[in-house]
Amino acid sequence: MLGIARDADEKTVKNAFRTLAMQYHPDRNKSPQAEARFKEIAEAYAVLSDPGKRAAYNVGGVGSFSAPRPEDIFSGVDFAELFDGLGFDFGGNLFERFFGSRYRRPRPPCGENIEVALHVPLERIMTGGEAAVDIELVESCAMCKGSGARPGCRPRICEACNGTGSDVHKRQDSGMLFQQVTPCAACGGRGAFIDDPCGACHGQGLVSRKDTVKVNLPAGIEEGMTLRVPARGKASVVPHAPAGDLYVVVHSQPDPRFERDGADLLHTLDLALTDAVLGVTLSVPALDGDVRVTIAAGTQPGTVLRQKGRGLPHFGRMQRGDLLLKVRVVVPAKLSDAERALYEQLRRLRA
Repeated sequence: MLGIARDADEKTVKNAFRTLAMQYHPDRNKSPQAEARFKEIAEAYAVLSDPGKRAAYNVGGVGSFSAPRPEDIFSGVDFAELFDGLGFDFGGNLFERFFGSRYRRPRPPCGENIEVALHVPLERIMTGGEAAVDIELVESCAMCKGSGARPGCRPRICEACNGTGSDVHKRQDSGMLFQQVTPCAACGGRGAFIDDPCGACHGQGLVSRKDTVKVNLPAGIEEGMTLRVPARGKASVVPHAPAGDLYVVVHSQPDPRFERDGADLLHTLDLALTDAVLGVTLSVPALDGDVRVTIAAGTQPGTVLRQKGRGLPHFGRMQRGDLLLKVRVVVPAKLSDAERALYEQLRRLRA
């Protein structure tokens, strides 16, 4: 499934998965088969990266994993950690979307994630680099230190969860112990009740403020790609629990000169009728400086001229896309008497 040898080592398995996951990630690959292929790749990695599951597979083959539950296959696999270096959403949220909430690994109730859109100029997409994202940051209240209670007062501990804020459900199946952690139903995951609320946060334990987060954009980042910034989402209502994550969805900022198509840039080249007939050499804009282009005599409307390597970088590769110049012949709306006489003479010559 990953295209590797049966005895491939852990590093080879991981590298093969990362390469294929980026190729078939449904947010990057829009083919109808991409999502199904991505699921297969994820399941193959989950099995081959775990010595126990891999041994069972080597003995029993595919049959040893008949009708598997997602929580069984993906237990112990941290996909977010695998792709933290790239910043993209290959983490738990993506797999919950595909395999359901049962995939979610037990963890304390963290804060909500934040998703924001970032519109980036094409010049920055070409070079990569830092970009600033303005967010409404929800964080722990400084006055009550996140407890929600008025300073000097203590929250009343929830007896249902003994202050943990979590309900823990355990079950044993086929010799394996599974544990599911959910927010406590009695206290809503807070672990306590606020009888005398803090005046600054009104008992919420959280306050909001505007903040700016810097994200690193890889050169050639694709339209709609998501960058993950860990722990920069909303703070948890449970004191000391981890904050959520920030997800930055990157979009190309509209540019009047170009239309983006992946790594290629399309520019409409307005050409005077006389230049289309006789040919001309002129300058056209590119992201890294003007390009001198020779237009052949007799160039027809709709002709596309390709300037190789003058587009955006291909994401994750050294090569660049092309600059495509689509010729649009401009017919003069008004003519002087002298021009009209010349055109009439030309019509007689070509009759």
